Amino acid sequence: MTTAVKKIKKGDTVIVLTGKDSGRRGKVLRVLPTEKKVLVESLNMVKRHTKPTNTNPQGGIVERPSPMPVGKVMVVCGKCNKPTRVGMKAKESGGFMRVCKKCGAGLGK
Repeated sequence: MTTAVKKIKKGDTVIVLTGKDSGRRGKVLRVLPTEKKVLVESLNMVKRHTKPTNTNPQGGIVERPSPMPVGKVMVVCGKCNKPTRVGMKAKESGGFMRVCKKCGAGLGK
């Protein structure tokens, strides 16, 4: 797992830096560390032709988000509401905490 993938977690709000959705924000639905990609809610949408199934008896064309490279997104700080790089800070109880490089606030849960 690369460092960039470790710094983005499920549930984070991210902003897209490049591509057709640049400047748009969304919530991370899933992180794919082996592929170095993230799945962001309602961004990088693709049309998928699906066969009729029991869950979707109609079938047809379905729009769904497609994974995008981790390098194309940046985490948005919840406190200062700006895109920021993520730093790691050691906790007193052991382990590490993700922090905003701009304001120093903790990120995530």
